[in-house]
Parts: sequence; structure tokens; C-alpha cells
Amino acid sequence: MSANAPRHLSMLRTFRLADLVTLMNGFCGAGALLAFMSFCATGEQPMFWVGTALLPVAFVMDALDGWIARRTGKGSVLGKDLDSLADIVSFGVAPAGMAFAAGMRGGWDAVCLVFFVGCGISRLARFNVTAAELTGPKGKVTHFEGLPIPTSLLQVVALAVLAGAGLWQDRLPLGALSLGPFRLHPWSLLYVLHGSGMISKTLRIPKP
Repeated sequence: MSANAPRHLSMLRTFRLADLVTLMNGFCGAGALLAFMSFCATGEQPMFWVGTALLPVAFVMDALDGWIARRTGKGSVLGKDLDSLADIVSFGVAPAGMAFAAGMRGGWDAVCLVFFVGCGISRLARFNVTAAELTGPKGKVTHFEGLPIPTSLLQVVALAVLAGAGLWQDRLPLGALSLGPFRLHPWSLLYVLHGSGMISKTLRIPKP
């Protein structure tokens, strides 16, 4: 074999420690989504709580990968893209799946949740292309435009509290409305509000 021939799994061999932690973020988000799907299919409540528990772990991984990259000085362009892709799974798709599992299963609920995920995708794409413009003299992004997507963990915590109190499924606060052929749980409008905050251009939040 030629010395210059590509080796098996050559892309994985280039991953830095921070990149592997970022992947753990994505793994937690994907695992949470599968747990919520399992709960919907079987009704086994422990699976709902497994999915819920994995999302804070994803948040810790998301914070840890940046810290490791800064401490080791071994960040990469690949790592930035990995971070965005992992974030949309853990803080976009998985929280929407949690809402569905918690009882927001009407047609209008689906529209709200898809809007939320779409806003998360758009927010991350905008951050990737504007990060250089937002970088201060120390080489670090100084502020966020719009709500950072990990703030969706607030939705996760709120739903977990409701579920723990038995206020989920058919007992969600504010009930449900029949609007045309579909049903809407007003609680799902919080996802619309949150998504709108993520794509806001005027909302600026200092980055710690």
C-alpha cells in the first residue's frame, strides 16, 4: 500500500478531543430523541425521563467542547461545523420531540414545533456566517444575535416540571383548541415565541 494512500476512518483520525466531546453532545441529543420515540410507541414513562435527562448532559458537552478547544488551543473549522450540527439535534429536534411526547400532537402543534426547529437551523447558519463579524479584539465572539439555541433547555425544564406534576398529555396547561381541521395546544405557542427569539436580529445577548 502506498504511504500516501488514504487510511480507513481517516476523518475520525483527524478529530481533536474537543471534536469528540462535540460528538457526545450530538449522541446525547439523538439518544434523547430515540427515548422520546420509544415512550410514544410503548408508553413506558421511564423512557421519557431518560430522554429528558440526556438533554442537560448534552448542554454540559456543548459547554465543555469550547472550553477544551480554548484550553488546548486546538480548535478547528471542522469543530465549528460539528458543534452546529450537534446543537440542532440536541437543542432543536430533541426538544421538539419532547414536546410531542408530552402531548403536543395536534396538527397546529406540529406546525409550531417545525417552525421552532426551522428557526434553530436558521439561527445556527446565521451564527456560522457572521461569527467573524461578531468577534472582538481577543478573538472571541462578543455577543449573540438572537437567543442561543441551547436556551431551548428552558423549554425542556418547563416540560419536565409539568410532567413531574402530572400536567401533561391531556392535562397540559391552557388545554387544547380545535381550529379548523387541527388541534392546537396553546403551550406550543411558547415554541413559536422561542423560535422567533432565536432568529431575532435586534436581540443581542453578551457572550460569557
